[in-house]
Amino acid sequence: MLKLKVTGIGSSTGVVLPKEALARLKVAKGDSVFLTESSDGFRITPYDPEFEDQMTLARKFMRERRDALRELAK
Repeated sequence: MLKLKVTGIGSSTGVVLPKEALARLKVAKGDSVFLTESSDGFRITPYDPEFEDQMTLARKFMRERRDALRELAK
């Protein structure tokens, strides 16, 4: 477990992630992370759950329309 300190950043408030956390999340300065609520609290993840939902729908569509997409690719 890592302890994070809430600190002032300009006129905002934030937390600073230590290098170990950044390495485990595989993110760097300028990347986005997402705070999601779960049954046991909150989670910080580099993956956008909404984007994942959209990609699931896109994969389903592409699977269903495979022949049409192949024709369009010619």
